[in-house]
Amino acid sequence: MEEIKKTVAITEAMLLAGLRVSRAGLTEAQIAGQVQAVAISGGGNLSFPTILTTHGEILHNHYRNHILSAGKMVLLDCGAETALHYAGDLTRIFPVDATFSPLQKDVYNIVLNALQTSATALLPGKLFKDVHLLAAEKLTEGLIALGLMKGDATEAVAAGAHTLFFQCGFCHMMGLDVHDMENLGEQYVGYTPEMKKSSAFGLKSLRLGKALEKGFVVTVEPGLYFIPELMDIWAAEKKLTQFINYNQLASFRNFGGIRIEDNYLITPTGNELLNTILPKKVAEIEAIRNEALR
Repeated sequence: MEEIKKTVAITEAMLLAGLRVSRAGLTEAQIAGQVQAVAISGGGNLSFPTILTTHGEILHNHYRNHILSAGKMVLLDCGAETALHYAGDLTRIFPVDATFSPLQKDVYNIVLNALQTSATALLPGKLFKDVHLLAAEKLTEGLIALGLMKGDATEAVAAGAHTLFFQCGFCHMMGLDVHDMENLGEQYVGYTPEMKKSSAFGLKSLRLGKALEKGFVVTVEPGLYFIPELMDIWAAEKKLTQFINYNQLASFRNFGGIRIEDNYLITPTGNELLNTILPKKVAEIEAIRNEALR
């Protein structure tokens, strides 16, 4: 745990560097290079190839030749690896400008609420699949309030309607690899002989579903992704129209995506947040951006 806390602290410094150096006119690659320098100066290197993109709707985007421009957001998902090979993994998203737009802020706060609510459910004995579904419900409630979805949030999640906007899994184990032990196979690491991995869209990407145990280190990473191609497919199929307001999607085609990721240790009575200095409230992020752009 000492080594994991060390690498998480370096990862926080990487994110803070990205927050401070980003500005319109730079390429994603120029910022990613400065982020990696922090990992190297910490005595190790990257725990995985940095995701730094203005196209947050692409879940694992390693293309870095876009130029930052006003009105866009930067999604930075990165991690340090120490000399002993322990891994960190944190994500923040922030505006290229000094502030988020009102719509960006609304969507950001939906994701933040899902993160904060689900974090309270990280308890020994709790099925992580249930924590994932709790986050999905909170995201759905936010999308209903925003007018993109409708109906009952619990029923919408049970039907899989939320996966138009939240297609991936909610977390993974983290330790001697950023996806710890998964070379053994996710079905062995994240599931049990009694609890099989789902084949349903969305749930099939959930790397960890089994009950949490004391000593587990996990990431928690809710997000909303507005993928034009997926919107078009679902709209053409008239899929789950009882839950989705397709006539409201047009204004989100170029929105991108937002996710926020923290790292937690499962303790005997609950959990411990391992990243202790990295901001995640809108006002905190905007304060750093304002200072950086002066």
